[in-house]
Amino acid sequence: MAAAVEGLEPRKTASASEDASRPAVETVGAGPGPPPLLVGNRLNLDLYPEGCHQLLHLCAQHGQHLLQVEFLRLSTHEDPQLLEATLAHVPWSLPRLRSLVLKGGQNRGALGACLQGTLTTLPTGLSGLAYLVHLDLSFNSLETLPACVPQLRSLDALLLSHNRLSVLPETLGALGVLTFLTVTHNRLQKLPTALGALSALQQLDLSENLLDTLPPEIGDLSSLTELNLASNRLQSLPASLAGLRSLRFLILHSNLLTSVPASLAHLPLLTRLDLRDNRLRDLPPELLDAPFVRLQGNPLGEASLDCLSPPGTPQVLEMPSLFLTSDLDSFPVTPQGCSVTLACGVRLQFPAGATAAPITIHYRLWMPEPGLVSLGPHDSLLSSVLELWPHGVAFQQDVSLWLLFVPPRARRCREVVVRTRRDNSWSDLETHLEEEAPKRLWARCQVPHFSWFLVVLRPVSNACLVPPEGTLLCSSGHPGVKVIFPPGATEEPRHVSMQVVRMASRELQALLGEPEAAVSPLLCLSQSGPPSFLQPVTVQLPLPPGVTGFSLDRSRLYLLHRAPPAATWDDITAQVVLELTHLHARFQVTRFSWYWLWYTTKTCVGGLARKAWERLRLHRVNLLALQRRRDPEQVLLQCLPHNKVDATLRRLLERYRGPEPSDTLQMFEGEEFFAAFERGISVDADRPDCVEGRVCFVFYSHLKNVKEVYITTALDREAQAVRGQVSFYRGSVPVEVPQEAAAARQRKGADALWMATLPIKLPRLQGLKAHGKGASFSLAPLNLGNAETGFLTQSNLLSVAGRLGPDWPAVALHLGTPYRELQRIRHEFRDDLDGQIRHMLFSWAERQAGHPGAVELLVQALEQSDRQDVAEEVRAILELGRHKYQDSIRRTGLASEDAAQPGTSASQSTEPAQA
Repeated sequence: MAAAVEGLEPRKTASASEDASRPAVETVGAGPGPPPLLVGNRLNLDLYPEGCHQLLHLCAQHGQHLLQVEFLRLSTHEDPQLLEATLAHVPWSLPRLRSLVLKGGQNRGALGACLQGTLTTLPTGLSGLAYLVHLDLSFNSLETLPACVPQLRSLDALLLSHNRLSVLPETLGALGVLTFLTVTHNRLQKLPTALGALSALQQLDLSENLLDTLPPEIGDLSSLTELNLASNRLQSLPASLAGLRSLRFLILHSNLLTSVPASLAHLPLLTRLDLRDNRLRDLPPELLDAPFVRLQGNPLGEASLDCLSPPGTPQVLEMPSLFLTSDLDSFPVTPQGCSVTLACGVRLQFPAGATAAPITIHYRLWMPEPGLVSLGPHDSLLSSVLELWPHGVAFQQDVSLWLLFVPPRARRCREVVVRTRRDNSWSDLETHLEEEAPKRLWARCQVPHFSWFLVVLRPVSNACLVPPEGTLLCSSGHPGVKVIFPPGATEEPRHVSMQVVRMASRELQALLGEPEAAVSPLLCLSQSGPPSFLQPVTVQLPLPPGVTGFSLDRSRLYLLHRAPPAATWDDITAQVVLELTHLHARFQVTRFSWYWLWYTTKTCVGGLARKAWERLRLHRVNLLALQRRRDPEQVLLQCLPHNKVDATLRRLLERYRGPEPSDTLQMFEGEEFFAAFERGISVDADRPDCVEGRVCFVFYSHLKNVKEVYITTALDREAQAVRGQVSFYRGSVPVEVPQEAAAARQRKGADALWMATLPIKLPRLQGLKAHGKGASFSLAPLNLGNAETGFLTQSNLLSVAGRLGPDWPAVALHLGTPYRELQRIRHEFRDDLDGQIRHMLFSWAERQAGHPGAVELLVQALEQSDRQDVAEEVRAILELGRHKYQDSIRRTGLASEDAAQPGTSASQSTEPAQA
């Protein structure tokens, strides 16, 4: 390895005596007295399980070291009674406390959202903390402000975000030195008039509440520099806001404002006024031309409707709503705006003024092929790929998009985002989750242009803008992970982001065979702009679980580095200075990459890290091959996560039968594989996902990796049953398709493509005549549909008839066949089930010949009769026909300019595959 890895701050030289004398942990009162949890004057118990028990134990010792504690962090994900009892000891045991953080949010729900803590009140004794200047009660369950808070007269910063507060008490005005107050994401409906008494207040955040009015006293906040009232229900503003002479930032977006005071234009220090997404139809000229005002999303300049109606008549401008059926792939949008629900369940909302002229929007739902999906190493796909075009057309106002997705299993420190593609790169949009039903979740986002969209589950990403003055970036899911940017690290502001992935200790110990092995969370850092920073950036990682700065053996601690796209992990411990505290390790870098702390007795740690990293990304799966009980020619192929196999089999075995699932395999998210039918059987119909008779799959852990196909054989089934098999292979279908899997099972090495082989049996026909042989029913030549939208030929209809079986009467009734006609067919073909089905289906088809919508009627009848399998087969045939038709008219140059748009988009849709 080279002497230094690019991007790392070189290790400083030091003598052996200096290195030996460097303290491993900086503590106050080191010796027999202080407990190992205390570092300096800080007591961080939010990182420990059962932090309340730890604090009670420390208080019971009555140690003098607690008198020096000034900073206490404690998680509120505890039993409420235990939490209250613990906090009652704080004023007596920690009298010099200056900062108290009682915060929830460390735990996350199934969708990655922070869970609120159990804290509902505070002991009255906390009012005795005379030195307390910082109190953080965020992410809790407070419905009223505890009575002790307004009595903390030294309080400088009060954080109450993400609680359930509906009102603030008038006693809040007693906090005369308070400079920072945030009550965002609560349920506030009004504010106390005493708020104006906070003369020292500089920053006030009241966003994401239910406020509809503001008290005039808010204008008395003479020191206020930042006021955030976004996402409330404000319809007007008090004129007293003109008294905020120190105000620099006023955020009012996403309210119901119809006007604003003209006096806001005369605030001397105002540099940003955000009025986006309100109902402003008119604005004072002084504000209309001001460069610091943001006005997007307002109907400015539109004529008022009040003058067109008699006085007292309410006017409601309703937005048109469109509901598209499955045979439509486009819809019109006018400057008036509209709400659209696509047949696939996607919803869009175009606000008034989003387009300056009428435009036709096309859409298509693509199967998630690897070329159309962009996933990071630890991402999971939750939806199909939605394409909307014309691509790149910018809207004058953002369009709202709702995508339905599969609810993910409970995953800690994960979040759901909508990912889109623009200018040959993918980016994640700000996403909000909406629950319509327990198993129906929507991902809502705002889109400025149309392209490809998909829903992804990713590790929680924390990002910030680094100014030349420097800043601090912390992980929301792992409080011990931090990145410190010193002043001068960059000349121009640049965006940086971090993701953190955790590996369970049991998995690592099983992989290494070492009970004491442990690793820190895996840290991924990325940035925009130049690849290097001008000054070294400090990275802090928590030490591996079970390891502390007092007890660790430095010879077993390794810092590993990975520079994508390489998959190798390099040991860089000797090239950096690792500064250790009791709980953390710090080092400096000038370039961002991936970092991982390992604690193990093993050598050659880089190779082990690569195996562990692959283990993090692998999913344990089983393969199924089941045949329908009443139609053995219908085969269900499925790749299932291992923990879902038993439940799926219990649900399917009423209608299907087949061999036991395959042995447990491991697959990556987005890995391609295919199924090959062997030993005399093959796929019956030409399918879009079928190459050289092989059925192609892509594994996505949260999607249904299932396909139903129909098989056939050239062997004589009247003589004996046909015993075939289906084999599964990794990768896409190669040029040289694998032969029978018997030999493949002999080479189960690391490079073998073969995964599993399951038996398939087509039973003997036992004298019954094959479909179409010897039938007494003659077929009139007919086709349903047309070449442009896809059609069904006689052969297709005959194939459908052969699959209906005893379900044909239900299908017939849903097709509109009279019951008397049904009885007549049963009597006329009373000894011939196949004859009954064919006569019903072709008689109906003859009546529908030339009528539009006949094919869609057939598909609906199949779905209503619980034959979704046949309906999907028909849709696949139609899709294949449409593709062939579009390819043929493009080859012959017959496509008109107007009709070329969908074809053009289809060709453009291959861009991700080429990128």
